[in-house]
Amino acid sequence: MTDATAPIAAAPRATPAQVSNPARDLRLDFYRGLAMFIILIAHTPGNVWALWIPARFGFSDATEIFVFCSGMASAIAFGRVYSRQGWAMGTARVAFRVWQVYWAHIGVFLAIVAAMVALNDLELTSRNYVSQLNLWPFLGTERLETGANLVGLMTLTYVPNYFDILPMYLVVLAMMPVAMGLARITPWLALAAVAVVWAGAQADILWLPAEPWSDREWFFNPFGWQLVFFTGFAFMLGWLPRPPVTWPLIALALAVVVLTVPVAWYRLHQEVALFADMREVLSPLIGKTDFGFLRHVHFLALAYLAWVVAGEGGARLVAQGPSIPARLARLVLTLILKVGQQSLAVFVVSMLLARLMGFALDYLGRSAGTVTAINLTGFAVLIGVAYGAGWFKTHPWRQKTG
Repeated sequence: MTDATAPIAAAPRATPAQVSNPARDLRLDFYRGLAMFIILIAHTPGNVWALWIPARFGFSDATEIFVFCSGMASAIAFGRVYSRQGWAMGTARVAFRVWQVYWAHIGVFLAIVAAMVALNDLELTSRNYVSQLNLWPFLGTERLETGANLVGLMTLTYVPNYFDILPMYLVVLAMMPVAMGLARITPWLALAAVAVVWAGAQADILWLPAEPWSDREWFFNPFGWQLVFFTGFAFMLGWLPRPPVTWPLIALALAVVVLTVPVAWYRLHQEVALFADMREVLSPLIGKTDFGFLRHVHFLALAYLAWVVAGEGGARLVAQGPSIPARLARLVLTLILKVGQQSLAVFVVSMLLARLMGFALDYLGRSAGTVTAINLTGFAVLIGVAYGAGWFKTHPWRQKTG
């Protein structure tokens, strides 16, 4: 059986040539694109489709997909610079990306605040959209004034829930130069540092405050979540050996995924006392904030199965044949891949889009037809954003005409 879990490199450890000239992996774009659609569904308030996303049936969810794939993509994009131009220039490239993510975070926060205030002023529904995201502290109506919270926003000491994925991502990115520096000695030293930092998060030693008036921490603790990022990063660079595709490993991964369902699916653990008790016992290991160990185990099992299903190099993600179903499958795959290729732009837009979709559901109602129409419209917007971002990245104004 072929090794369907291999990312891009043929050797256990990527050589400079391999890092500097990687082939694009369809599996990476496909699963990252799929995560973008799932995240949109999950972020839309009152969206019944969210009852059927993977997070309802396991410990891990689309956030792990996004962060893991981001680690793999970062290994391709930044590993190539580190390999070609050295540590200092690679670190400069990472710093530029951190700068981009930082301003994306600031921009999306201010855009959503403005949109929620505007929706409240319309008074088309009975819902208070500012309260829905607990944005009153930023607007100066309680605890602190807007000016102080604006400083907190800019310094990342005020990070409300719903707005902490991008800050988590930029902190993890900022850890990359340290990991690459340690890897110059040996990749195992970098991996040991990743494990120590993750352990510090589990022990509540390493965390970041989310607001100055309480001891609440960031919902996504970057010191915990860097584990899944650097797992993808390490697999792509060859720091970790690729797991072989064997039936025993497939069976083990399936067992992990299936045995998780009774403890994860709310319809079971809310009705069966045994499963509820098991969930309570396991709660420290499945916590989302610090990225509990069993979340990682569940995600790795799911990721292993996903790579196997996709086939070598994503061969099964390419629909063949002239039939209408094959053409439709090719179209769907093409759209998902495009979204995956432009994940940052798509994610930023989806954060605002999800709130607007929630408003539309409040206003129009949540019948099956309305929910379907609004979700599909949201998908279309994400696809349009992906194609638009891709077009801009080609720098069409530089192309010669005539």
